[in-house]
Amino acid sequence: MTHDLLVIGGGAGGMAAARTAARLGKTVALVQDGEVGGDCTFTGCVPSKTLIEAAAQGAPFDRAMQRVQDTVARIAATETAQVLRGEGIDVIEGRARLVGPGAAVVGERTVRAPRLVLATGASPLVPDLPGLRDGRYLTNESVWDLRERPASVIVLGGGAIGCELAQAFARFGTRVTVVEALDRLLAKEEPGAGRVVAEVFTREGIAVCTGTKVTRVHRSSPGSVRVDLDDGSTAEADWLLVAVGRRPNTDGLDLQAAGVNVDDRGFIPVDDRLRTSADGVHAVGDVTGWLQFTHAADEMGRTAALNALRRPLRLRFRSDAVPWVTFTQPEVARVGLTEAEAATRHGRVAYLPMTEVDRAIAADRTDGFIKLIAGPRRMTGNLAGGRLLGATIVAERAGEMIHEVAVAMRSGAFTGRLAQTVHAYPTWSTGIRSAAAQFFVDHNGRRAEPAAAE
Repeated sequence: MTHDLLVIGGGAGGMAAARTAARLGKTVALVQDGEVGGDCTFTGCVPSKTLIEAAAQGAPFDRAMQRVQDTVARIAATETAQVLRGEGIDVIEGRARLVGPGAAVVGERTVRAPRLVLATGASPLVPDLPGLRDGRYLTNESVWDLRERPASVIVLGGGAIGCELAQAFARFGTRVTVVEALDRLLAKEEPGAGRVVAEVFTREGIAVCTGTKVTRVHRSSPGSVRVDLDDGSTAEADWLLVAVGRRPNTDGLDLQAAGVNVDDRGFIPVDDRLRTSADGVHAVGDVTGWLQFTHAADEMGRTAALNALRRPLRLRFRSDAVPWVTFTQPEVARVGLTEAEAATRHGRVAYLPMTEVDRAIAADRTDGFIKLIAGPRRMTGNLAGGRLLGATIVAERAGEMIHEVAVAMRSGAFTGRLAQTVHAYPTWSTGIRSAAAQFFVDHNGRRAEPAAAE
C-alpha cells in the first residue's frame, strides 16, 4: 500500500509528524518498534521529572518509583497505537529497514510513500571504558527498574541527565558522587550556571569531581562497583549511573539504501527545513543530534510534515527561540545564545543575582541569577534595547520564567518590551523586568555591559 507520508519512529517527533499529516487529510503510516511514546514517556522526561518531584516532596523511594510507574502509565494511555489509529494513522508495529528513499520493509510488509520522515530517536551512550560492561551500571533507561533505594551511586557525567538524577537520589538519602571529565557541571550552559549547581550540590552533600576521568571500572563484589579515577584515587558505590551522552538509533535502518548521509557520530544532519541528503527524506528529533529535547522534536515533526506535504511551502525550524531546562533545584533554563557566543555579535548583557529578587528572598531561594543578552538590530541598532539574543536563568522557577524571553525572541519584540511590561509583585518574573531595565538605565547600581568571551 502506498501512503502520502511514511514516518519511522513513534516518539514525540514521529507522532507530531504523523498527526500533522492526518490533520491535512493525507494518508500516513507510522512504524514503531516498541510502544508508541518513545524515550520521553517511558525512560526520559516523564519518569525523571516524576522522580524529581517525589524526591523534593520527601516521598520514600519505593513510593516514588511506584508513582513513576503510575505517571508513565497515565500519560502513555493518551498516545497508544489504538489512539493514533483512531486519528486516521496507520500504525505498523515492528522494526523498519529502508529499501529506497520511498520504501521500507517491516517484517514481511513493504510500506511505500513518496515522502519520508525519520524520527527514530537516540539511546544512552555507553562508553568503551575498560571493565564497564562487566560492572554494575545503570543508564537513564534501566534506572527505572530499581525497586530498592541504593545506599550509594556514582554518576558518570555532569550534564543535564546526570545532574537531575544525582540530586534526586541524594534527596532520597543515597550517597552520591558526580564525576565529570570537563572542568564544570552543565558544560553546555553559562559557566555561572554550572558553578551555582555545584555549590548547591556540595551544600546538599553531593560529592562533585570535575576535571576528572574514570579510567577503569571494577565489579568489586556482587553488590558494588569501584571506579579508578585519573588522579589516582578510587570511588566505590552500589551502582554506577552512566550519563555521558546519547547515540542515534539507526542500527538496522540501512540509511544508505535511501541515500541518507550521517555525520561522524552517526547522527543524521539536516538543514533548517529538516531535509536530509536524500530528496524527499526528512529527519527530526534526537536522531539529528540537534536540540535533543521533546518539545524540539515535537516542533520539528510538525515542520517536517508540512514541508513534505505542502510543497512548495518551506517552513524553517527556528532553533534560536527554542528554550530548554535542566530540572535541578534551582532550575537552569536557557534560550538562544550564551554571553560568550554573543561577544562576537556586539551583544550586551544584563545580569541580576537572585539575591536581589524579592520573591526569591521571601522564599529563601536566592541561589542563581538572571542573564539577558541583547544585540543591535540590522537597521535600528540598539534602539529600544535592540533585539534579544538569548537568556540564561538559574532560579527556583527558571523553567517557567524563560518562556517570557522565548516569546519575545520568537515575535521579534524589542528588548524594551520586557522592561515596559508591568509584572505582578512579588513574582519570580519581576526579575526579568528588573534585568531588562538595565539596558536603559542604572537599575539598583547595575547596568548592561558588553558581552565578554569566556
